[in-house]
Amino acid sequence: MSDQLFEIAFSGRISDGANPAEVRANIGKMFNADEGKLAQLFSGKRIVIKKNLDQATAVKYKSAFNRAGAECEVRPMGGAPAAQPKASPKAAPVKAAAPAAAEPVDYGDVAPPPQTDPLGITGDQIEDLQASVAPVGSAMQDSYDEPQEPEFDLTGFDIAPVGTTIGGGKKQPDPPPPDTTGLALEE
Repeated sequence: MSDQLFEIAFSGRISDGANPAEVRANIGKMFNADEGKLAQLFSGKRIVIKKNLDQATAVKYKSAFNRAGAECEVRPMGGAPAAQPKASPKAAPVKAAAPAAAEPVDYGDVAPPPQTDPLGITGDQIEDLQASVAPVGSAMQDSYDEPQEPEFDLTGFDIAPVGTTIGGGKKQPDPPPPDTTGLALEE
């Protein structure tokens, strides 16, 4: 196996024959995404889902997207699209019932990913896809200990009455300049 790293990108492409609503729901389950995140994923813009993946992990992502009825792009880091495993010419429609059988996919020297039937894939089933976003206003820290109020010893301090000029008093006259009569410059 090579040491080459890959990135997974998604631009909202749906497999031929797949129901867009079901694909959207499957991708939403896979990423635990709300409507705003789904709108961003299906906007048609290329969004990098994950970077610096080894080949085996990239194949797992691609397989998960295919099972969800979506098509992702696998690209070597800093290069053109990778030669992707051949899938069936027409992907089977995505249904919660029994999915249609597709032609086997050649995974090269990588073991094929485990199959889930029927397409009940969620983000917690794919280790690298576990992600969620907390609702607005959520506490970002489990517990918070209030800091102790510092104790100051203020005995010996006094407060001046209102209207008092602080740092007041008359300005002292400047000291006389130093006596330089005993100094001479040599040439």
